[in-house]
Amino acid sequence: MPRNEDVATQSAQATRRSTFPEINWESISEPGAYVERGSGDLYRVPKEALIPGASPCIIKESRGASVLMKVSDDPFITTFRARLLAAQHNIEPNF
Repeated sequence: MPRNEDVATQSAQATRRSTFPEINWESISEPGAYVERGSGDLYRVPKEALIPGASPCIIKESRGASVLMKVSDDPFITTFRARLLAAQHNIEPNF
C-alpha cells in the first residue's frame, strides 16, 4: 500500500482563463496583433503604424462597430499561435 506522500491528486476545480483586452479601432495605442471579433480577421499593428501622420497607417471604415481583441503585444506573432489564441477565446480565425 502506498504511503500518503507517494499519492498524487489532481484538482477538478475549474481554472480561470485570462481574457484579452477588447478595444475599438480608435483606441489602439499599443503595437500588437489584434483579431476582429466579428470577422476573425488578424491585424498586425507595428509601433511604426502608431506614429501620428506616419505611414503605414491603418484605416478601416465600416457601418458597424468593430471590436478588436489584442491577442499579443508582438505584432509579428506566428499565424499559428494567433489562430490558436483566437480559437481559445471563441473567435473563429479568418486568417
